Amino acid sequence: MSTMSSADKVTLYYKQAGQGYPVIFLHGLTGDHTMFEREMEQLKDGFRVIALDMRGHGRSDKPKAYTLEDHIQDVLHMMNKLDIESAHLVGVSMGSYIAQGVAVEAPKRVAKLVLTAPKAHGKTSSTARLFAEHEAELSGLSHREKLNKASMYIYHDIGKVQDWSKQIEDRAVELNAEEEQAASDALKGFDFRDQLPFVEAESLVISGKYDGLNPPEYGREIADLIPSCRFVEYEHSGHGINVEEHERFVEEVREFLQ
Repeated sequence: MSTMSSADKVTLYYKQAGQGYPVIFLHGLTGDHTMFEREMEQLKDGFRVIALDMRGHGRSDKPKAYTLEDHIQDVLHMMNKLDIESAHLVGVSMGSYIAQGVAVEAPKRVAKLVLTAPKAHGKTSSTARLFAEHEAELSGLSHREKLNKASMYIYHDIGKVQDWSKQIEDRAVELNAEEEQAASDALKGFDFRDQLPFVEAESLVISGKYDGLNPPEYGREIADLIPSCRFVEYEHSGHGINVEEHERFVEEVREFLQ
């Protein structure tokens, strides 16, 4: 694990392995680099794989407030620090929003783009929206309890997601309630729809049929807006695509990036 300072002196942690063309993995809300341990291990034979703990997450510093734009700039800053002129980006959920932002702001620096369980716009985080929709049954619960109870709306193969969570729980960093709120607040009110037609990267959008957070129609919307883009819907997944259909996901990403 390595560290670097962001442009505004926030310490960011990242992990890298392998050699070859760089692939940067961007994790989901309240996650960290451990979400991609298996993907990094499986792809490091052909690529230089890098996973960043976004600010407010994992082992990176946790400012009281930050924005999606901060996340985007952190990725570009990391690329500068590591002398990476251009890279492939693989983003899951929140990571897909960050990846879109990088591809929009610095199109020449993104070679290929993989957007997994994505959306192009949102007034709130998808989790906050889902919690609001099911407020009656989730009232009075903590954030973690709400996530557990709402998992039936989020995932398709809940057992597989639970097993995977147990495998990484001793390495993943759990956020407290204030940190979770700051992470969620950073995703308020973004909209890339007007800018996606200018994305230059060849793109792959993957959505899960049973995803209650970012359903397939959100992915199709993105695929229709990016000029060179293929859309795939996974039939046996909810929001945890890279976990629920892991083998297919890794092979699809490997084939696309090669």
